[in-house]
Amino acid sequence: MIWETALIGVILVALIIFFATVPVGLWISATAAGIKISIFNLIGMKLRRVKPEKIVMALIKATKAGLNVKVNQLEAHYLAGGDVDSVVNALIAAERAGIALSFEKTSAIDLAGRDVFEAVKMSVTPKVIETDRVSAVAKDGIELLVKARVTVRTNIERLIGGAGEETVIARIGEGIVTTVGSSETHSAVLENPDNISKLILEKGLDAGTAYEIISVDIADIDVGRNVGANLLSLQAEAEKVIAQAKAEERRAMAVAVEQEMRAEVVKAEAEVPRAMAEALRNGNVGVMDYYKLQNVAADTEMKKNIGSGASAYADTKGREKSIQ
Repeated sequence: MIWETALIGVILVALIIFFATVPVGLWISATAAGIKISIFNLIGMKLRRVKPEKIVMALIKATKAGLNVKVNQLEAHYLAGGDVDSVVNALIAAERAGIALSFEKTSAIDLAGRDVFEAVKMSVTPKVIETDRVSAVAKDGIELLVKARVTVRTNIERLIGGAGEETVIARIGEGIVTTVGSSETHSAVLENPDNISKLILEKGLDAGTAYEIISVDIADIDVGRNVGANLLSLQAEAEKVIAQAKAEERRAMAVAVEQEMRAEVVKAEAEVPRAMAEALRNGNVGVMDYYKLQNVAADTEMKKNIGSGASAYADTKGREKSIQ
């Protein structure tokens, strides 16, 4: 009796370990869905650190959708770090939309880091991208702030290696700046904003990107600053500063020349007593002549003082009369 109880316990433990190790439920689900996969293959997935439920559920989904997807393909994509659910969903969406898309290309897009299911949906249903306000200046110097709505759809063939939305938005901004900048006046742009859309579409700005531009619609245009007038004002201010600097330079040079001339005069005046002494010593000038020169100089200084005093008196009387 004890042996029978122990045997039953061992059998129960063995069954628990078996069902915990072997995904019997997945095998039953796969068999019921008409998928031929052995239970040993499921055990091998666990040994290879692959989640069997991920592979089996994706395989059931693909089989029910009529896709020819192999277990090895899904397992290899999982081991490579891919998302098998996203790949299968993308293949189903592409098949329903009539888009030719192979498992190899879909898995490559997924491994490239792009959301392949979202890309297929965008290929069927285009997406609208709205740009920020783009500042552009026409030839008359008036700034325009332009906002555009760009309708794009995914180009599956260029999805691998193609540029993303940021590049498309940057190129649209470049096209707006070029188009407005080539316009003679800002009013011409305001009258015909559709010219911006036409020129942008003609440039083929979607080349090298993962998207195809369907349409470009100008959502809003606002008039900004008068950039031309501002530039002219800044240029005039700069020229004024330059002229003032040159005038200050000329004034400084004139002051320096004046100082040099005064120095020469002082130097010449300093030579007069020496020359006078030399003349007296050599007998060229007599003592009486020297006294006469001194009297003339004193008389001249006296007259100068009298004249300056009379002028100051006249100025004082003039101010008093004006006050009265």
